[in-house]
Amino acid sequence: MNRFASFLLLSVYVSFSFLYAQRPQPTERCFTSTAVEKCIEQTVPLLTKPRLAQVFAQCLPNTLDTTVKSAGENDSFVITGDIPALWLRDSSAQVWPYLRFLRSDARLAQFIRGLLRRQFRCILIDPYANAFNFDAAEMSPSWSKDETKMLPGVFERKYELNSLCYPLRLANGYYQATGDVSPFDALWLQTVRTVLHTMLEQQRYGSTEYMFLRVTDRMHDTQSNHGTGHPARPCGLIASSFRASDDGTIYPFLIPDNFMAINVLRTTASILSKVNGEKLLADSCLALANTVEKAIKKHATFIHPKYGTIYAFEVDGFGNKLLMDDANIPSLLSLPYIADVPLSDSIYQNTRRFVLSNDNPYFFSGKAGCGIGGPHVGKDFVWPMSTIMQAMTSNDKQEIRKCLNLLLNTDAGTGFMHEAYHKDDAANYTRTWFAWANTLFGELILKIIDDGRRHLLQE
Repeated sequence: MNRFASFLLLSVYVSFSFLYAQRPQPTERCFTSTAVEKCIEQTVPLLTKPRLAQVFAQCLPNTLDTTVKSAGENDSFVITGDIPALWLRDSSAQVWPYLRFLRSDARLAQFIRGLLRRQFRCILIDPYANAFNFDAAEMSPSWSKDETKMLPGVFERKYELNSLCYPLRLANGYYQATGDVSPFDALWLQTVRTVLHTMLEQQRYGSTEYMFLRVTDRMHDTQSNHGTGHPARPCGLIASSFRASDDGTIYPFLIPDNFMAINVLRTTASILSKVNGEKLLADSCLALANTVEKAIKKHATFIHPKYGTIYAFEVDGFGNKLLMDDANIPSLLSLPYIADVPLSDSIYQNTRRFVLSNDNPYFFSGKAGCGIGGPHVGKDFVWPMSTIMQAMTSNDKQEIRKCLNLLLNTDAGTGFMHEAYHKDDAANYTRTWFAWANTLFGELILKIIDDGRRHLLQE
């Protein structure tokens, strides 16, 4: 049998044997996109390694297969996976890889519009909440005893700056992908005003009534100083009580989230000007973005004795800095992916070398794998999300190959990405159903192909 015939047989084998290996049956899927299915069918034959093809075919559609709940034409609800609530961050990130398909799939575009509408309404319920119930009248089934202002519809009330940023990022992504202006109506304008007001309140740290206390045995699951957090001096940065991991900040000015805020404030200003004709509101967004940018340059860098000038992870405005990185996005590693930081930025490159080294207290290396983790699941647990982001922010072919091998060799044979795995034993992992990491893996494979590096997937 010649090579061409062997390749054709392999392609057929991969397409039919692996394509639906561990996906729900078509009748059991929450949502099916014709464009996503077509992409899978076209991409799988390009992945000559059956294992890679299987993981891609299962991971890319995982959000649509398992986490979507439609509540009407203009209302879509997306859970994170094994937790039945909508996180503003996770739901936005989970569907981000599907934006490329919207022009060829009207039903998928309608679904994303519905998610945006749901997110806008959630923010208007409480801009300090990070997660919401499907039923807007339901009190939280899990965190109703938290000492904070819990309202109906709110699942958890951990204030995270990224929770306000992600829906605005998704809104701009939707607009760029479709040109559709229908989501940018009065509800959108009210949401932007609420987000801007909240950011300005948190920029004037200490002038807000937000506080959060939880009875817990985990330090990072609550806030210090009777729920108000570590003291900080206003310096132009926007405070965040919790990180993208839902862990409490140590110093309130979380730098990755502030980078993300700059990006979304500027893209939001563009929509406000072009679509809404709201020049004053757009100017307010730009003014805040410019202030935050100047504050980052002044307060968020540190001259490391080994790596040179790097970005701090958190600061407090008094001159104190926390040097580390967390796997969750936004992170310092993810800055070129989530913000307007070029890959060539020298401070970013210095920071990247730091966070991917043993000098980062949350970088773990063991027999099974290596990568960035975080306090959310504890020491010695590597998050595949950080390995995906390492590959996404690299131009080094060897580094990308290494990341791909790590991801395929640490899934414990499940064909899915997990929240985290133990550095010495990939079978010791957390969360069997974590849709964000799954869809992000699919996005990585498509990015490698888009970048003209398909050969890396065949080696």
